[in-house]
Amino acid sequence: MSGGGLLVAGTTSDAGKSVVTAGICRWLARKGVKVAPFKGQNMSLNSFVTREGAEIGRAQAMQAQAARVEPTALMNPVLLKPGSDRTSQVVLLGRPVGELSATGFYGRSGGASPGTALHGGRREALFGTVLECLEELRATHDAVICEGAGSPAEINLRRTDLVNMGIARAARLPVVVVGDIDRGGVFASFFGTTALLSPGDQELIAGYLVNKFRGDVTLLEPGLEMLRGLTGRATFGVLPFRHGLGIDEEDGLRVSSHGSVRESAVSAPCGEDLLRVAVCAVPLMSNFTDVDALAAEPGVVVRFVDRPEELADADLVVVPGTRGTVRALAWLRERGLADALVRRSAEGRPVLGICGGYQLLGERIDDEVESRAGSVAGLGLLPVRVRFAAEKTLARPSGRALGEPVEGYEIHHGVADVHGGEAFVTDGAGRDLDGCRVGSVRGTHWHGALESDAFRRRFLTEVAREAGRRFVPAPDTDFGALREEQLDLLGDLIEEHADTDALLRLIEEGAPAGLPFVPPGAP
Repeated sequence: MSGGGLLVAGTTSDAGKSVVTAGICRWLARKGVKVAPFKGQNMSLNSFVTREGAEIGRAQAMQAQAARVEPTALMNPVLLKPGSDRTSQVVLLGRPVGELSATGFYGRSGGASPGTALHGGRREALFGTVLECLEELRATHDAVICEGAGSPAEINLRRTDLVNMGIARAARLPVVVVGDIDRGGVFASFFGTTALLSPGDQELIAGYLVNKFRGDVTLLEPGLEMLRGLTGRATFGVLPFRHGLGIDEEDGLRVSSHGSVRESAVSAPCGEDLLRVAVCAVPLMSNFTDVDALAAEPGVVVRFVDRPEELADADLVVVPGTRGTVRALAWLRERGLADALVRRSAEGRPVLGICGGYQLLGERIDDEVESRAGSVAGLGLLPVRVRFAAEKTLARPSGRALGEPVEGYEIHHGVADVHGGEAFVTDGAGRDLDGCRVGSVRGTHWHGALESDAFRRRFLTEVAREAGRRFVPAPDTDFGALREEQLDLLGDLIEEHADTDALLRLIEEGAPAGLPFVPPGAP
C-alpha cells in the first residue's frame, strides 16, 4: 500500500465521522500500516497545539494518537474558531491569519493567494493549500484517512466545498458515508445524501457504514439489502452502540437548552465521599475536554451547569476556556453565576479558572482584539490584569504545580499581569511560569494540565480538604492509558463489525467503477 486514501463522510454532523476515522486509523496502525488522519477544514473551539507550535482541531490530534503518529498542522490545514454566530477566526496551517464573516468566507475568488484571500473573504483560494497538505501526507504515509464535515449533501455549499466532495473529487478519494441509526431515519439519510449529489460526486460514494446500532443485526439486514437495490452500493458494516465511547469532540454541545446537563458517569470513590465538580457552561466554550480527566477519576461527578443554584452543592467550580472572555463574563453576571462565584471565594470554597476562565477571575480585562470592548472589570477574585495582544500565544509548556510535574498547552491572546497571590505553575527552580492562586481560587492559562496524573491527584486532594469532603483520589488512575484503551476499543469496533477487506480495497484501489447514478442528483 502506498499513498492510499479514504474519505469518511456523514449524513449529518455528529453522525460519528470522528470516531470512525479514529477507529480506522487505530485498526490500520495495528496492522503495521503507516497511516495519518486528515480534515481539510474544521470548525471547532476544541483545539490543540502540536509540538511544532501549530493549532489544530483536537479531534485530529486524537486521531493522530489513534494512528500512532505525531499530530502536525498538515492534518488540519484550515481551522475555523467561531467568535459569534456570524464570525470566525481563521487558523491556516496552525496560525491565526484573520477574522472573517460567514458571507466573506463563502464569497467568490479571483485566484488570490491564501493570505490575500482570507482578508478579502475568498474561500476558494484555500483549496490549493488543503490539497497540497493532503498530497504531502499521502506521499509520506501508506494511507490517509480523511474526515468530512457536516454532510456532503449540503448543496448550498458545494461550489466552495473543500472538505467533503470537493477534496474527494480533486484527490479521487473513495467515500464511505456514516449514518447514526440511533437518531432514526438512517435509510432515508443514506439514500437522500446520495441522490442529492451530482453524477461526478456519486461516482465516489462507495457505500455506507451504520453507526450506534442497538439490537439484533439480522433485523436490519432486509433494509440494508433494499438500500443496496436502490443505490447499487454496499453497507460496509454495522457498528454497535457503546456507552461512553468516543474521542474529543469538535464542539461543546454537551449542555441542554434548559440548563443543566450532561453529567459524567461515576464509579465508586476510594474514600467515603464523592467529589462534585460543576463546570460553568459559558458561551463559546473552548477546550471543554479539559475536565475529562476529572471525570475519569473514581468518585468524581462532573456536571455542566448554567444556573447559580447548581453551584450550591459543588465541591469545585471550574470556569473553562472560552473564545469570548468578555462575553462569558457578561453571561456569568446576567445569570447570577458571577455573584455565586464571588460568594464561593469569600467562603473559601474551591474555584478553578482555565484560560479565558482564569482571565475573567482577575481584576480587569483590556480587550481591543477579541471583543473590542475596551477596558472591562473582571470578577476581582485574583490579583491579575489581562491585556489582549494581537499575537496569539501557542505553546506546549511544562513545569511543576503543587509540587508535582505538569504539562499543558496554551492557546490565548490574553497576556496576564499578575501582581499578587502566588504562582500556580513554576519551573524546576521555583520561578513563576503561569497562573495565580489566592486561597481556594486558582487560575491558569494551561489547557490539559489536569491530564498530568500526579498533579491531578494532588489538586483533588487539596480541593477535597478545602471542601470538607472525605474524598480520596484513586492512586492508580492513568489518564493516558484510559485514552489508549478508548482508541483500542474504536479499533476493535472496526475490526469486528466492519468489512475490513472491502475497506482495504477502497483505500488501495479507490471507488469501484460503474457505480450507478441515483436520481435526481444535484441541480
